[in-house]
Amino acid sequence: MTKDEIIVHCAQTPNGVDFGILDIDKWHEERGFNSRGLKSMFCGYNYVIRINGVIERGRGLSEVGAHTKGHNGRSIGICLIGTNEFTPAQFKALEWLLKDLKKLYPNATIHGHYEFSNKACPGFEVEKWVETVKL
Repeated sequence: MTKDEIIVHCAQTPNGVDFGILDIDKWHEERGFNSRGLKSMFCGYNYVIRINGVIERGRGLSEVGAHTKGHNGRSIGICLIGTNEFTPAQFKALEWLLKDLKKLYPNATIHGHYEFSNKACPGFEVEKWVETVKL
């Protein structure tokens, strides 16, 4: 399945406190995110970026995510740990990951979750940030 959107999220966890993919997997399982038939996990995101910049894999790119209602089948979900204060390491990892994903999906557009929901997620203006890093 081709992906034409990349959607950036925040975990809405306390800023500066590290969590990882296994924590989100547990939270999403508790919320009833469907993982039947998936090869990976309950976590609805494809990638999680920890506060130290480590990128962890969630659902496979060929699997349907569970991160943005109405867009899951066509999008890739990236989640930054924290709420609205991200580390330089996270922003560097996000830049690297987005550049890598744009090589795989050159026509994919990059969005903040707030564009599709009534939330401030991911806590910064993704479009303006993308312009500054020249993706």
